[in-house]
Order: sequence, then C-alpha cells, then structure tokens
Amino acid sequence: MADSVSPDYHYCPRCRLELKLANRGGLPRPSCTSCGFVHFRNPAVGVAVVVLDKQGRILLGRRSAGGNEGAWCIPCGYVEWGEDIREAARREFAEETGLEVRIGEVCAVHSNFHNPAALTVGVWFYGEIVGGEAEASDDLDRVAWFSPDDPPEPLAFPTDRTVLVELVRNRANVR
Repeated sequence: MADSVSPDYHYCPRCRLELKLANRGGLPRPSCTSCGFVHFRNPAVGVAVVVLDKQGRILLGRRSAGGNEGAWCIPCGYVEWGEDIREAARREFAEETGLEVRIGEVCAVHSNFHNPAALTVGVWFYGEIVGGEAEASDDLDRVAWFSPDDPPEPLAFPTDRTVLVELVRNRANVR
C-alpha cells in the first residue's frame, strides 16, 4: 500500500486482506473493507521523573543505549501495556538510577516529535527519593546533579530542555 499513512500495516491483521485508505475520524487511515479493522496510529506514552535536591539541582542521566548515546536526559521510559502511569514512572526511574522514588504531582506534559517514526506523549512527574543508591543502569551509564539553568550538553530530548526552562521559570516566579 504505497500511499499508506502507516508504515506499520499493509494488510489487515485480522483477515489478511490488503488495507485501503478510508476517511475515519477526519483522517485517511488504513482500513479493511472486509472486516472493518481500522489502524489508528497513536503515540506511545512516555514517563519521566523530575527529582530536585535541597539546592534545587535536578538529577539527570547520561544515555548509553536506546539512541542518543552520550547525551543527557531526565530519567525516562515507556509505560507498559496494562501498567499504571505512576507505577511506570517509579519503575523506570528505579531501573535507570537505582533510586526508589515516591511519585508526586505532574510537572509537565508534552508531545514529543523528535523521532517521527515513534511519536510519544511524555508525562514528567515530580519525585522524591525514598531509598536506594544512585547507580546508573539500563539505558544510562551515569547519573549526576545539575542546575536546571545550566544542564550538560548535549541533551537527548528537546522536550527535556523545555521542562528545564519551565522549572527555572517556575522557580523564579516562586521567589
């Protein structure tokens, strides 16, 4: 299906007939004229945890896998199917930093367009360390504290820079 809006499906996963573009929900979507299957290509949900120390520094991690190796990010990952979003944030943070956190309020929500093949909606939560030892693992090879207004370069994700700018702006408004 050369004119498909989705590189994922060319044939129906239910009945195996070729998909055709049909207007569904105001957009052309790969659809099956036989069984009615419609492929809605939706973004995945990513989570990240913003942990600030008493000096107002944020814990960042340097990526070692999954793309953007050597670049820094707010520790993050994907929500698994059937997983609560806050549990996913807690799990991902522990996997990457070795630290257990209590998940707090939502810090930010943004659409991530930096990888056009894998769009995500990111939810950044505030977190408070409640245990563990800081030790990078999983997709990170280092964790360290930085001032949000002076992060290390390069940053892995444009939306992390947006979140850092918002943290600095919000801190200035509180004072």
